[in-house]
Amino acid sequence: MLVELKQKSQVTIPSELVKKLNLKPGDKLEVEEREGCLIITPVAIIPRDQVWFYSKEWQADEQKVEQQIREGQVKSAKSKEELLKDLGLDEI
Repeated sequence: MLVELKQKSQVTIPSELVKKLNLKPGDKLEVEEREGCLIITPVAIIPRDQVWFYSKEWQADEQKVEQQIREGQVKSAKSKEELLKDLGLDEI
């Protein structure tokens, strides 16, 4: 698609791409140059206090847990007493 560079280096993203990518006003876009081309990528900004959640290690563990849930390996307790019993801590 052909777009025009306007004053103050502004470019309008065609509406069909905005809809296709579900872009909203205020979304952040990363702009980089690669081999003479401009690459524009929508990005999500993660607060620093939540970065740990997106680490490769944490996400790998999340996937393991999701698999365990799908396989029925995860139980839920209806009460504190049931939880302690299932954990073998009811005798303490």
